[in-house]
Amino acid sequence: MAENEANVTSWRAVVLTLFPDMFPGSLGHSLIGRGLEAGRFSVEALNIRDFATDRHRSVDDTPAGGGAGMVMKADVLAAAFDHAHKLAPDLPAFCLSARGRPFKQQDAHRLAQGPGAVLLCGRFEGIDERLFQRRSIEEISIGDFVLAGGESAALAILESIVRLLPGMLGSEDSTIEESFENGLLEYPQYTRPQQWEGLDIPEVLTSGNHKRIEEWRRQQSEKTTADRRPDLWAAYQSRRK
Repeated sequence: MAENEANVTSWRAVVLTLFPDMFPGSLGHSLIGRGLEAGRFSVEALNIRDFATDRHRSVDDTPAGGGAGMVMKADVLAAAFDHAHKLAPDLPAFCLSARGRPFKQQDAHRLAQGPGAVLLCGRFEGIDERLFQRRSIEEISIGDFVLAGGESAALAILESIVRLLPGMLGSEDSTIEESFENGLLEYPQYTRPQQWEGLDIPEVLTSGNHKRIEEWRRQQSEKTTADRRPDLWAAYQSRRK
């Protein structure tokens, strides 16, 4: 490890999951994977089954009141969470849940400024509500759809955070004009060849006139946002009044 990398303060993720082999997953590849290898952040996956107390290592049971599926047990999850809290007492805790608050880009920025996060990956029909009544765990969601489990959502959230860590992407300018950074979706991108299947790169982008390029990109961002995300466009317009 290079000397400048050895002094980097590591951002820490502790993940509670039934499938620890899914981590670090995609976080171990490309530029982010290099950051993981360099120690810019760490991911520790704890197997929830290790905290079960019966010989079958049970982590779920039938839902009270009847219904389909199984529910993850509060006592087992609390034991796993308490262990994670002892390992990293200063980290905020989140549970990946379809009923959670939507996770936004500003959340990624806020968490990237902190020491890390504990992420609980749900499975089955849900989690015994008493866990949230007795432990400080915020439920968050990556979208209005349902997954088989929280692991892929946890990976997505972790990637959105760690890519913002200093030096992770090489250039600090890489994240400045991305979607959601200024309330708008990103403008269209082009690269060589100049012509492809009868389509040319817009002339303004090869003009060398940086003022015109900046104005074109702003206009394209506004148009794309208005067309595709009227909710973002309305919020953007209200801030400009």
